[in-house]
Amino acid sequence: MSTATLSATPPPPSPETARRTGRLFALTGAVVGVIYGYDTGSISGALVFLSKDFHLTEAEKGLVNSILVGGSIVGALIGGKLADALGRKAAMLIVAGSYAVFVALSALAPDVIVLDVVRFLLGVAIGISIVAAPLYVAESTPARIRGASVAAYQVATVAGIVITYFVNWGLSGGGHWRWMLGLSAIPAALVLIPLLRLPDTPRWYVLKGRTERAVEVMAMTDPDVDPRAEVAAVGAALAEESGGSARSMLRKPYARAALFVVGLGFFCQITGINAVTYYSPQIFEEMGFTGNGQNFLLPSFVQLASLAATVLAILIIDRLGRRLVLLSGIGTMAVMLAVLTAVFGTGELHGAMTWVGFAAILLFTAAFNFGFGSLIWVYASEAFPAQLRSTGASVMLTADLVANLLIAQFFPSLMAWAGAARTFAGLGVLALAALVFAFVTAPETKGRQLEEIQDYWRNGGRWPAPLAPGSASPDPHRDAALPPTTTA
Repeated sequence: MSTATLSATPPPPSPETARRTGRLFALTGAVVGVIYGYDTGSISGALVFLSKDFHLTEAEKGLVNSILVGGSIVGALIGGKLADALGRKAAMLIVAGSYAVFVALSALAPDVIVLDVVRFLLGVAIGISIVAAPLYVAESTPARIRGASVAAYQVATVAGIVITYFVNWGLSGGGHWRWMLGLSAIPAALVLIPLLRLPDTPRWYVLKGRTERAVEVMAMTDPDVDPRAEVAAVGAALAEESGGSARSMLRKPYARAALFVVGLGFFCQITGINAVTYYSPQIFEEMGFTGNGQNFLLPSFVQLASLAATVLAILIIDRLGRRLVLLSGIGTMAVMLAVLTAVFGTGELHGAMTWVGFAAILLFTAAFNFGFGSLIWVYASEAFPAQLRSTGASVMLTADLVANLLIAQFFPSLMAWAGAARTFAGLGVLALAALVFAFVTAPETKGRQLEEIQDYWRNGGRWPAPLAPGSASPDPHRDAALPPTTTA
């Protein structure tokens, strides 16, 4: 990193201009979040119709979904290095351009082989976006709106899934699966326009030794700070964060923290949330609902409830505490999976039972977004010191995506082989295991400074001593740079 002396701080723009620029960064990231959510969920409706056109088996249906997740794993593994080497802005341009090209190609696919290849490449773009978009938003927005901006990205992702279901419902009458898959190419292409006009983030410029440009951009985006002093602070933070490795996580004192974040990441997906996201029309059909109107519209209301649950969790997470939110979310998931097991086990899938099943799906999905979906990245960021923080988040994301891959590939085959009741019973057992795991391993970190939380892991998973009154206060910016959860 360069330590070149700056001759003078550039003249700052007006505060209102700087605020508009900061909001444009956040808005651009949110649009990418909506596209990500849409592209993840659009297959749920399209699969019903393309399966008939391409005469797919249950295993082939699973592959159409799982190959996207496989590509996401590859993208997530290279996303951080790409964003560091080329820049956050360049990574975002690659993501938006790839979204536009690959969703258009998926809509034009002549057969399932071409569709699978294109969806794998789309998955790579999604994996890069999971890493690059939160970095871009968190590093380029003013501190006073950074938390809200990253939270808005998380909400935007869920909103994209909501939009997908309403679009699927609107197009289901004619079975227009190609339009379902391809519509997001339009906003993906349009978001390239503001991206081309915006600079990269100050943090990346510092990382590359371009401190003068970093000061210029800091002055351009945050009128509330001394840009030169803030850039110096960024440089100091980067020096502190260097040197972390996955191997370091496997040794004391952080092996317990590594087990916690990997387990939480795996349980987040293996309990079945994306079975609902990817296959909800088939689940509702199995439940006894008939007609595309119901089977495509009902999932829309499920995702609206999820959106509300995500917003609620963001509002209360620092008031009620992490453990209460996480455990209540997982516990509700387990109860709803038990209800679904009972609904499918009765064999009387008509009348009131179908609506009981619908309510269970709705509450299961909302509970996921309230608990797992809102907390997984908070814990990943809090469990490790600065030099291991990004590595820990990457390890958790990998565990999350591996479990997602298993659900995407095997859920339809398992439903066909074991039946819905046994399938949901199995997911219920996994949810109970997740509840026990979280109860035993998840610390309550509300109001704790990051240094105190690291002492918890150094002390074998116990708090060293009670905090003196007034010794810890919530840090309003601590959770600001968290990536969004893969709710889809």
